[in-house]
Amino acid sequence: QVVAVYGTLSDLLSVASSKLGIKATSVYNGKGGLIDDITLIRDDDVLFVCEGEPFIDPQTDGRPHEELTGSHTDWLTLNVGGRYFTTTRSTLVNKEPDSMLAHMFKDKDAWGNKQDHRGAFLIDRSPEYFEPILNYLRHGQLIVNDGINLLGVLEEARFFGIDSLIEHLEIAIKNSQPAEDHSPISRKEFVRFLLATPTKSELRCQGLNFSGADLSRLDLRYINFKMANLSRCNLAHANLCCANLERADLSGSVLDCANLQGVKMLCSNAEGASLKGCNFEDPSGLKANLEGANLKGVDMEGSQMTGINLRVATLKNAKLKNCNLRGATLAGTDLENCDLSGCDLQEANLRGSNVKGAIFEEMLTPLHMSQSVR
Repeated sequence: QVVAVYGTLSDLLSVASSKLGIKATSVYNGKGGLIDDITLIRDDDVLFVCEGEPFIDPQTDGRPHEELTGSHTDWLTLNVGGRYFTTTRSTLVNKEPDSMLAHMFKDKDAWGNKQDHRGAFLIDRSPEYFEPILNYLRHGQLIVNDGINLLGVLEEARFFGIDSLIEHLEIAIKNSQPAEDHSPISRKEFVRFLLATPTKSELRCQGLNFSGADLSRLDLRYINFKMANLSRCNLAHANLCCANLERADLSGSVLDCANLQGVKMLCSNAEGASLKGCNFEDPSGLKANLEGANLKGVDMEGSQMTGINLRVATLKNAKLKNCNLRGATLAGTDLENCDLSGCDLQEANLRGSNVKGAIFEEMLTPLHMSQSVR
């Protein structure tokens, strides 16, 4: 019979039932493929309708089409983690023929698949992650509902060996990641962070970007700023007692009158910074450690630095006028062109330091340099 195809699949079945005098429930194409969407029908297609029995090609000896061609279109039900999915064998086999699912259902009972009391094949996996995989095998599109973790779907795709889907998921996961935010942390954000942290808890700020932030007059004691970007920051009058500023970038920052008792600034970069009137002295005897620091051109005028460790630090062109450097370790320090006038250098260790062009006028105590001083 010639039947006009229009409307929905239900309309087609209704017309076919009337024309053929049967109660049509299913439509197949000429190769035995089940039609479940009217848009799959093409011009001049020869269709077969039935009342529910399996497709049998009239041109064969009555054997099921799948036995002749190897095409598996019979329906089956999967019980995945307690949730039921109904699909066709061809859906599980054709899209990814080398996958685990394809091998499980390519040949009937080849794997001895276990079935529950309803005859559904048991698969002990997560149903919410399995659903996107099944839909991908049906129509080749990755569609994941809101709230489903893509990483979970990716792990299921790897487990079942759906290779073509793995690449799609990896791209989707990469695109879903928020862009890295390298913008500096503001004073308001950091103060909120400080207030939410218990006083006795160690606050770790390694590698964070505070560039240009106003952190003046804040209590920053014991905070770990190792390798942080504090360039051009305002840290005037801040309490940095025992803070860790190892390898931090403090270039161009203002630390005037800051409390730096026991601070750790090993190999930090404070070139061009202002540290006027800072206090590095700790009454308990804990010494500030600036070993290997880059302090080129810094202004440390009037700072209290008794016992400070500036070994092999670079202080070229620095202003150290009227500083208290009593007992300081300056061995191997580059003091070229430094202004050390008015400094107290009593008991300071200047062995191997470079004092070329340095100014020592009006020192509070006589300077006794060994021959190793350059």
